[in-house]
Amino acid sequence: MTLPQGNSVERMCRLAEVSRASYYRDWEKTAPLREEAELRGVVQRLALAHRHYGYRRIGALLRREGRPVNHKRLVRMMREDNLLCLRKPAFRPATTDSNHRWRVWPNLARRMTPMSRNRLWVADITYVRLAEAFVYLAVVLDAFSRKVVGWALEDHMTAALPLGALDMALRARDIAPGELIHHTDRGVQYACGDYIARLEAAGIQPSMSRPGCPYDNAMAESFMKTLKAEEVNATNYKDIHHARSAIGGFIDEVYNRHRLHSALDYRSPMEFELASLTAATALSANL
Repeated sequence: MTLPQGNSVERMCRLAEVSRASYYRDWEKTAPLREEAELRGVVQRLALAHRHYGYRRIGALLRREGRPVNHKRLVRMMREDNLLCLRKPAFRPATTDSNHRWRVWPNLARRMTPMSRNRLWVADITYVRLAEAFVYLAVVLDAFSRKVVGWALEDHMTAALPLGALDMALRARDIAPGELIHHTDRGVQYACGDYIARLEAAGIQPSMSRPGCPYDNAMAESFMKTLKAEEVNATNYKDIHHARSAIGGFIDEVYNRHRLHSALDYRSPMEFELASLTAATALSANL
């Protein structure tokens, strides 16, 4: 509570001919309302800027702005203001064909927790709806930071699609042969000879999910769910060029740089990687 310079509460009450007790009673009634209105405005601003964030991520953004808020209060405010996420459509074309003659590799990623970059990559394929057709997106993520390190968008699902994403990842990262595991589902695009040969040429060990266990590749599935909810389902793509530009912008600028991940202590993938690199450098300097 701030008063004009040179004025005390006692003097202001005397000039207004009210008691100090009345003044404080009125302040106790109006101050919480002003604080509630101000906080509600901040929550609305953040929720509209990040329309697919739930209360946990909005709460993390509030803490970054120096406004810690009880989660029950935040849930109430968001519910009252109808700050709801967009819903995804029910139809989902199949993108995995595991009925093939190629070798299915053992699951090396099960229960693996990577402690640094380029120890475990996960990959997956999903569909993207255009105005009059479907196109397909392949991605490669680093499981340590959830960062998308490679992606490709094409109008087919041949092995060239995931190979494009893999080649982008290999150009972006320095890989030590024999140290990286590459995990996927059992789809033919990942099991075929061309894809496995590319992995082996780079010194990368293939790994595949167990039959009937979609949760084995849950991290890649989680990214696809986020992509659909926060970008694809909210955009009407005119053609493949429009989709490639918009999705690439979302991956590079929104997801990798700014989107907060609960698994990363509410940091973005790039922020998490930078913090990890800084900590590792400091540790090496102290040894």
